[in-house]
Amino acid sequence: MSNKSLDVFLYADPLKSKELDWKKRMNIIYGMTRGLQYLNKDSRLKIIHRDLKPGNILLDCEMNPKISDFGTARIFGRQQKEENTDKIVGTIGYMSPEYALGGKISEKSDIYSFGVLLLEIISGKKANRLVSHNNQYLSLIDYAWESWCETKGLNMISNEEAMLDSSFSPAEVVKCVNIALLCLQYQPKERPTISKIADMLRSNNDGLSHPKQPSFVLQNMLNLDQHSEYEISQTTMEART
Repeated sequence: MSNKSLDVFLYADPLKSKELDWKKRMNIIYGMTRGLQYLNKDSRLKIIHRDLKPGNILLDCEMNPKISDFGTARIFGRQQKEENTDKIVGTIGYMSPEYALGGKISEKSDIYSFGVLLLEIISGKKANRLVSHNNQYLSLIDYAWESWCETKGLNMISNEEAMLDSSFSPAEVVKCVNIALLCLQYQPKERPTISKIADMLRSNNDGLSHPKQPSFVLQNMLNLDQHSEYEISQTTMEART
């Protein structure tokens, strides 16, 4: 694809990250939502991707996103709800708790990954890197929750970025952080479907339910030291439960 992948714009090139104004970020979010809705709901074959992350979101010449890399994907029957596996494949930081810890695959596994992606697009911070906030080091998910409690997520975007971006919409930021946290609920049944997410993105903030604090975070999974900045390899993880 002419613009490579989303991670190039978010992390690899500081100049390119400045090109991602809020309007472009929202267009990418809308496009990812449509793509995942097609895979999970509208395709003749129900497809669970299992490895949604910025490197697997390709961008065309108009910055339209395309979900790519189906090497770890699973095909489900139309009425199939979930599947169990003893081989966990995916990228650390994006895997849902029931999949990472128990090998359970479902549409809600992709929804969890989608929530992490939303937080990365909003904040420009990596899911596999601890964030310094209020004199402590937090996972991106913990950081998002703290930000939600403090400012409804608005302080995930710097004031400087907001002032320089004419397309910046505080209401849309609040809505996207709210949706992301709903996607990151510990219990799969408490996460919205991708169709519901599409509806929420089109609605105003008044109709959204309030998220509960996510209880599964990267540090808990990997026992990271919260007092030092730490980056985890982005390589695909294979492990047996």
